[in-house]
Order: sequence, then C-alpha cells, then structure tokens
Amino acid sequence: MEIKDLLAQTSKLPNVPEVVRELIQALNQPNADYSEIAQKVSKDQTLSLKILRLVNSAHFGLSRKVSSIDEATVMLGMEKLKTLVIASGFANSTGDVEGLDIKSFWSESFRVATLAKWLAEQTDKVEADKAFTAGVIHNIGRLLLHLAQPNRAQAIQTLIEESGVSRSEAERERLGFATQDAGKELLDMWKFPEELGIAVQQHKKPLTFQETQALSCVVNIACYLNAAIRDQKDEEAVIEGFPTEVAIHAGLPADIVDKLPEALTIESGLDSLAA
Repeated sequence: MEIKDLLAQTSKLPNVPEVVRELIQALNQPNADYSEIAQKVSKDQTLSLKILRLVNSAHFGLSRKVSSIDEATVMLGMEKLKTLVIASGFANSTGDVEGLDIKSFWSESFRVATLAKWLAEQTDKVEADKAFTAGVIHNIGRLLLHLAQPNRAQAIQTLIEESGVSRSEAERERLGFATQDAGKELLDMWKFPEELGIAVQQHKKPLTFQETQALSCVVNIACYLNAAIRDQKDEEAVIEGFPTEVAIHAGLPADIVDKLPEALTIESGLDSLAA
C-alpha cells in the first residue's frame, strides 16, 4: 500500500472547514487579515456555536456572556480565538471513527497542543500559534488511517499488543510507511505551512532526521509530557526521563526542567469541543 492510496479516498478524509484551512495557511503570512477570517467563522453556524459555548464556559470565567464571534475576539483577543477556531474545526471534522475513541483522541491532541504552546513560549525559536496547531494535528495520519482503512488500523493495533513493537514499526510492517509520513502528505495536499507537515512527520524521533526542526522538537516534548500526565507519572520520573537533547534543539532554556511541575498541571480546557 502507498500513502497516495489513502489520500485518494477523498470522501473519507477529515472534513475540515475551509475557513479553518485558510486560517492555518495564513500562519505563514506576517500581514494576514485575521479579521476577515473571523467574519467567515461567524457565518459557519456549527463552528461559531461550538466556540461560543466554550467561551461562555467556566474555563474562561468571563464577566458577561459573549454572544458573537466579534465579541469573543474583543474579550479574548485574536490569538486565543485562532486556537479555538483551529481546535474546534478539527474536532468536528469527523463523526464516530471505527476502532478509535475519537473523544479521547482529540482530548489528548488538545493537551499536546496546549503543552506545545506553553513550551513555545519558553523559546524564541518557535511561534506559539504554530506550536499549538502542530500539536492539534500531530496525529492526523493515524486518524486518516482509521477513516480510510479501519481493518488495517485494527491489524496494526493487534500487532502492537501481541508483539510489543512500537506503533511506527507496526505501521511500517503492515503498510510500508508510518502514519506520520501520511500525515505530512495530507497537510502538504491541504497547502498548510511546510513546517507543520515536517513537525508531524518528525515529531516522534526529531533527532534522527538530517535537519532537526525546533517545532518538531517542541511537539516531541509536548507528547512526552502528555504521556506523563496521562500515565500519572511523578515529577521525579518525568525529570529523570526528560529528553534534554531534544530540548536543546528546541531552543529551550537550561532551567526548563525546573518548570516541569508547572507543565504537569496543564489542561487544555478544550475537551468540550471533542464532545
């Protein structure tokens, strides 16, 4: 099987709203007019209702109810609105997915995204909005496989459980490629910024590539911290296993390990979008 065989099944690809794709494509444009994108979000009833429901939740603790996307932009700022639009757009890009707990999938993706954004704020090598976006979509290739080839996805899961090999090894054995490679090609097809595709492709082992990208390293560490939170590891174990060399390539400061206790308390606050 080849990656193009997955991408050819256009009816099974995640149905990401056009306005969300435009927003991500604009991340590489320094003078992008995000106000125009906000207007388009307002016209997407499903997307705007999801965002407004979240904005009015206890997580944001606003002093009054927000009733429009324009109001949300004023109250939260465009940067925050961008993250909500991206998260909501992807969370609603599929219905139920065979063999995959889609609510858990997006919940973890959002936490990785929030951790990646937090890490990006500790370095000048990575833009926070790109880090968040890369975190949301870091596992898009696996989602693609479940949508297009659910039986193969299940066979891979069985191989992992029975033999103990890594997911990437199992995918290469059953498919001839890893789903992070498929994810990159999907993002390239969608004309997303190139570094997002590279981050998706490299995030599992960023130091094994000839050119190591800082964004890939940030997503790698975000995944490490997300797994630590999910598995309820104690601080000592997290610090001991922390990927220091990856952190250096990400441009993170030497004292980043001192801030890990803060990172381990991070929650996205976006889980309702995946409901």
